Amino acid sequence: MVRSALGRVNPLDRKPMKTAAVLPAVSVVAASMLALLPIVAQVGWLPDFGFLMLLAWRLLRSDVIPAWWATPLGLANDLITGAPIGLSMVVWTSAMLALDLIDRRTMWRDYWVEWALAAVILLVDETARWRVDTLMGAPLPYRVILAPALIATLIFPLAAWTATRLDRLRLGR
Repeated sequence: MVRSALGRVNPLDRKPMKTAAVLPAVSVVAASMLALLPIVAQVGWLPDFGFLMLLAWRLLRSDVIPAWWATPLGLANDLITGAPIGLSMVVWTSAMLALDLIDRRTMWRDYWVEWALAAVILLVDETARWRVDTLMGAPLPYRVILAPALIATLIFPLAAWTATRLDRLRLGR
């Protein structure tokens, strides 16, 4: 009684949010909506923020976003960003399945290994997008994708930090 009067809350009394199960998916869709910002450029240099957030959540907590969530989240990303329908669905699902395989094969990972793993997966994502663009008739050299891949790799720690903060909020810690 006295503790509650003083405003102190027992950390064990905190409970997860009511929307705790959907917060990761909502944050991925919100990150995909960053592509709607009115930024004009001749060559796309912005990375796929939705995929970056999905990777951050998946590498932070593998139990929060199941592999099958990548398909509907990829569809939402394709519809929001204007990418060919199915591109993000295939790339995101493949990345989630690859991360599941990597999780089964590795005993431990530290932050640097996760960052390197995210860099490789982000480069594969940008390469797949470049390949689909060239198949659709856009004559772009491969070096065009290096800037978004580098930017995505450098801002991955920010996405991981955001996912960590959202996870603490989600769990009520």
